[in-house]
Order: sequence, then structure tokens, then C-alpha cells
Amino acid sequence: MQKNAQVVFLLSFLFLICKSPQKQPTKVRVGLDNISQYNELFQNKRVGIVTNHTAYNSHHKHIIDVFLEMPDVKVTALFGPEHGIRGSAEAGAKVDSETDPLRHVPIYSLYGKTRKPMPEMLKDVDLLVFDIQDIGARFYTYIYTMAYAMEAAAEQGIPFVVCDRPNPITGVKVEGNILDPKFASFVGLFPIPVRHGMTVGELARMFNGEGWLANGVKADLTVIPLKNWRREMWFDQTGLTFIKPSPNMPDLASATVYPGICLVEGTNVSAGRGTSIPFQVFGAPWVDGAQFSNALNALRLAGVDFKDTVFTPVPIEGAALNPKYKNRRCGGVKIRVTNRDRFQPFRGGLEIINLLYRMYPDSFRWRESGFDRLCGTDTIRKAIIAGQPIDKIVESWREDFADFMQIRKKYLLY
Repeated sequence: MQKNAQVVFLLSFLFLICKSPQKQPTKVRVGLDNISQYNELFQNKRVGIVTNHTAYNSHHKHIIDVFLEMPDVKVTALFGPEHGIRGSAEAGAKVDSETDPLRHVPIYSLYGKTRKPMPEMLKDVDLLVFDIQDIGARFYTYIYTMAYAMEAAAEQGIPFVVCDRPNPITGVKVEGNILDPKFASFVGLFPIPVRHGMTVGELARMFNGEGWLANGVKADLTVIPLKNWRREMWFDQTGLTFIKPSPNMPDLASATVYPGICLVEGTNVSAGRGTSIPFQVFGAPWVDGAQFSNALNALRLAGVDFKDTVFTPVPIEGAALNPKYKNRRCGGVKIRVTNRDRFQPFRGGLEIINLLYRMYPDSFRWRESGFDRLCGTDTIRKAIIAGQPIDKIVESWREDFADFMQIRKKYLLY
């Protein structure tokens, strides 16, 4: 009888455990959520904001509205990056300056006549704030808009504040070669790897601390940090809403493969612009998708497999008005990430480029300057042409990579 009672008690206990509500993970708070702790920075200041459509707090309030509601703070200038402050201009499209029709505040384009705030744009600014969601890859231009804005602020003696945001593809995965400064451009300005594994706040600290800003100027920098973020988190583990940071970055799936598939942009192969899943597919009219996907799967790359597909790039307003192979049927491959923690997107991108070069020598073409800018060097292209194994290419930057990882440690906040 006593034994039966014990069994009943144990079953009841297990039932209560199963029925009790599971504690939900704590939602990440972005820097913008935490600005009230830094009120003294903003009080009685005329504030300029470098931002776009991604800068919302956890209450779905945009940074401009947050600052307009702050007592003793006046928003006097706005600055928009590539794609514009609303994020609606396609890649590479120049954006004009304008005036906000509701708030009557000037919106200065930093992707038009200038990429750096001019002194006259800052004449009514006492403090410059940056808040834009990055994607975690060296090619993405928002981090260089931040760098140029830091330079301008330093030159004018204006304090600079970064409202930090998560790296959506984690803060632990670091991959790729270190950019050679001879190949510096707006898709790679500083000697960092392709997948840097840092937040924008950490990058700002690095750009400043390493003396990489023009003429070695140093910004009076404050980073308003994240709360509850862990470096191993992917964006879909943060509890935050993913707002596509640019027209061809619709979701985390595209962001996950982007550090590798973006290399395709430096060739005559389509990276899927003009489709609903850019960077998740690639191909060209002369690619045999079945043949190519079989060759890729034979490599047994970690955490990913490939399936043949066909797609037809079409004009998409605000995203790709004139995509490669517009209105032409392309044979190609769809990328399926099976284990994102094991997947190495840049390594995968190199393998794809190498196979395209070998399997389609009569059709494949480099866009040399573009490919080399994306790689931050011409040695990768030359090594592929020379027939070097990808393992040897990756090994060639091991020492520089190790040096970067030591530098990186100094600037990590989390």
C-alpha cells in the first residue's frame, strides 16, 4: 500500500512539472532600450542621428521618435546610409538628401554626393548617434558609414554614441581572410575578416582603438550596450523582430549564407537578386543545376547541402530593377543550411567559385575589380586560377587571422 502511494506521489509530481509553465528566455534589449541610463549624455543637446528603418526598440518605437520625446533634447539632423533612411533604395543606387516632411528635419544622404558627414551638415549638432542593424559580414556598408561618421564627429569635436545591436549570425563565428589595405573600398575598409563575429559597438571600439580612422583621429566614443545578449545567439534566439536591413536581405536564412555567396556578385553568375530568396540561390543560363549541385554535395561541406533548381530573375521595385539575367531562365542551385553552427559560409563561397571556374571555363567570367574588392585581395582569385586547393588558400591567411583574433579580444563587450 505504501509502495502504491509512493508511485502515485511520483506520478503527480511529474505531472505538475510537465504542466508548470516553462520559463521563457529573457528577451534581448538593444542599446536603444537602454538610453535612459545615459540621459546625462543627451540633456540640453542638439542631436544628429545616423540611422535607417531598422532602428526600433523592443516597444516598436523608432529611434527618431524616441529622441523626439526626450525632454531637453532636440533632433536637428538625420543621416541615411546606403538604401536610404527608409531602406527602400536598391543596392548601389545613389540617394539624395531631403527634408523629413513631418518633423521638418534635414535628412542628409551618406550614399550620394558624400559618404561622410560634411562640416556644414554638423553645424547644428552637439552629439552624433549611430543606430543601424548590421548583418555581420565585412562587405556590408553600414559599418563604414559608421566609421566615416565617427571620423567626421572626431574632426568637429562632437561626441559619438553607438546604440548597439546583435550580430545576427552570432558573435562567436569568425571566418575568412583579413583584408589587405591596398584593396580597401566601401565594401571593405579595414583589415578585418569576412565574418567578423562582432557587434557594431564592438567594431566602433576597434576602429577607434586601432587608429584606423582617417589621420588617426579618435572619436569621443560611447557605446550603449545590449542586455541579455550572449555571443552564441543567432538572431532568431534573441526574441527581437527581424527587420530586413536592406532590400535583398529578407531574412536570417539569407544572412546566414551571405558571407560566402556574396562572392558570386564578383562574377557573371546571379546571386538570386530578382527573386524572393536572394543569396539562397545562385546560377546562370549556362549552369546545369543537377550537375553542379551533385559536384558540390560530393565535397561534403559541413552543415550544408545543395539542391538543383531553376529561377528567373525579374525586376523588383526597390530591390533589383535590373538584376543579372533579367527575365532569363537560369539553371542553378539552392543552398540548404542543415547545421548553421557547423556551416562555414565563406569556405562554401570559395568552393562554389572554384567549381564554377573549373566546370564552366567557356562561360564563367570574373568581374576582377569587384571580386577582388569583395575578397579584400587579388590573391584568392589568382590562387583559384592557378589551381590551388581551397585548403591551401584557407591556410594562407592563418597567421594574419590569428593576429586579428588577438586584436579582437580587446574590444569585445560581451
